[in-house]
Amino acid sequence: MLNAKMQRMEEAKVFLCTFAPSHLCVKEGSPMLTHEDLLTAIPTCLDTTDFPELGEKYEGKVRDVYVENGRRILITTDRVSAFDRVLGLIPYKGQVLNQLSAWWFEKTADLLPNHVISVPDPNVTIAHDAQPLPIEIVVRGYITGVTKTSLWYLYEQGDRRPYGVSLPDGLQKNDQLPRPIITPTTKAAQGGHDEQLTIHELSRGQVAGVSPSLWREIEQAALLLFKRGQAIAAEAGLILVDTKYEMGLINGQLALIDEIHTPDSSRYWIADSYQPGSEPENFDKEFMRLWFAAQGYRGDGISPTMPADFVAQIAARYIAAYEKLTGQEFMPGEQTTIKRIRQNLKI
Repeated sequence: MLNAKMQRMEEAKVFLCTFAPSHLCVKEGSPMLTHEDLLTAIPTCLDTTDFPELGEKYEGKVRDVYVENGRRILITTDRVSAFDRVLGLIPYKGQVLNQLSAWWFEKTADLLPNHVISVPDPNVTIAHDAQPLPIEIVVRGYITGVTKTSLWYLYEQGDRRPYGVSLPDGLQKNDQLPRPIITPTTKAAQGGHDEQLTIHELSRGQVAGVSPSLWREIEQAALLLFKRGQAIAAEAGLILVDTKYEMGLINGQLALIDEIHTPDSSRYWIADSYQPGSEPENFDKEFMRLWFAAQGYRGDGISPTMPADFVAQIAARYIAAYEKLTGQEFMPGEQTTIKRIRQNLKI
């Protein structure tokens, strides 16, 4: 047991050194957030908000949501989660997620309406108050992952029909699937774990709030969104490996809510690094998941604390993903974040 623990510690050290900070610095012409800049920004991370003027507050893993007068004000904090647990704070992460989602919502609005009304602040989206559906729609193009709900984890345990989808013997980690598949889960409450659902349950109306006809609409929309996401990612030299969509009803019509194709909700690989049977270079939150998994943590018990250098590396990855996908320079929002949000929302 001691040897296993020492091995995990050595693996964790490798993750800290996998990429030199300069590899992940923002490209020339941008504000050039260096590794030292990101370290300095850690104490200013946005952890939580308290704006009673905005209405009733609901706190998710990453977003603080205020509901009032038929609209939702979503404030994306710098909290980071994995294994269905909040595991720390990453500088500028909230801004990256909010602005990248806004960009993707615009790029996919012709495929499925979304909840966005406006984006008045780098960390804030004002949205229609949708009725969220009680499921998360995960679309996968490859067999991979380290979480207990991931396709590769289940397959490696011997499950050949995860989520009710038949998979052949002989698949290797990171193999491309013959076609993208949907692996739905429940939407766990704060502190809970998402649980598997099957296509059979949903297509037969066995999940409350999701009729068979609504599920067919969800399936079609999710696969179209994923196809668009993969095409745009490919233009940026990335592979959209898998992603999670959350949907709801706005005035009885299906709509995309929450976020879309961010490093939190999606897995990205650098296309040039992908070879079947190898471990591609990831450009998402998997970098952090692997660090925790290397230390034996998969969501149960007390989580290890991320070193500051590692936190800065994660921040650099989020920023680099934003720039690579959008082709735009990342412009850090004015600090302090709370004061800026108050000014932009006029509260």
